[in-house]
Amino acid sequence: MTAQQSTPTAGMSRRGFLLATGAVGLGAVGIGATAAQTDGANGTRTFRVRIENVSDGSALQTTDGGKPVPLSPGVYAVHTRDEPIFSSGAHERDNGLEEIAEDGSPGRLADAIAQRDSVVSSGAFTTPVGGDGPAPLFPGEAYEFEVTGTRGRPTQYLSLVTMFVQSNDLFYALGGPTGMALFDGNAPLAGNVTEHVSLWDAGTEINEEPGVGGDQAPRQRAAGIGLVERGTVAHIDAVNGYDYPAPDTVIRVQITPSGGT
Repeated sequence: MTAQQSTPTAGMSRRGFLLATGAVGLGAVGIGATAAQTDGANGTRTFRVRIENVSDGSALQTTDGGKPVPLSPGVYAVHTRDEPIFSSGAHERDNGLEEIAEDGSPGRLADAIAQRDSVVSSGAFTTPVGGDGPAPLFPGEAYEFEVTGTRGRPTQYLSLVTMFVQSNDLFYALGGPTGMALFDGNAPLAGNVTEHVSLWDAGTEINEEPGVGGDQAPRQRAAGIGLVERGTVAHIDAVNGYDYPAPDTVIRVQITPSGGT
């Protein structure tokens, strides 16, 4: 199914966002290589992952009024037990998470996690369904990609991150630091898994009011120019100062295994 296309919010044009974040040219990152694309005797299943932007003009309430929340190109990994992208309470690892959280640029993080021993397959999602190139995700649009996972031991997990674009350094993560198991016993994960998505602060740039700050991606003069924070990665509930919309009012993640619904 092709996602509905929408007109970018005024002051937040697709081209302007891409130029500000350095996301132009990410088509070469593409979707990471996966294993066999059909079910096998070893319990391997293919999963289609769909990330939808379900925000509207009132999703984020600011002193400037209600605003939607674009999402950025992001990175995913299928991995064994690990915290492949970040750890709560620890500093950002200089692995590229900062570039996702501040500027929506997935290239360096995609390269870094592909080298991690626990990672079975990984890649970047960059182009909205029906789009002709890398772009942020506006309301009514979706990213899609496929991964494979194998049931049994060691357990395999899916992690993914994408920027909460109306912020200085916030990102959504599926399953938090450890990701989400692709199988429940022998049963492949299926359906709406948005309840496992949470909002995190990378601790790399001082927060301004969401949707208003001048050093946030839709409004900043260039990538990486905000005030350095030198903090640690933290769940948004542990960060004081501002209110943020519930994840399910901004993002929806659905997973469909091959042969499933």
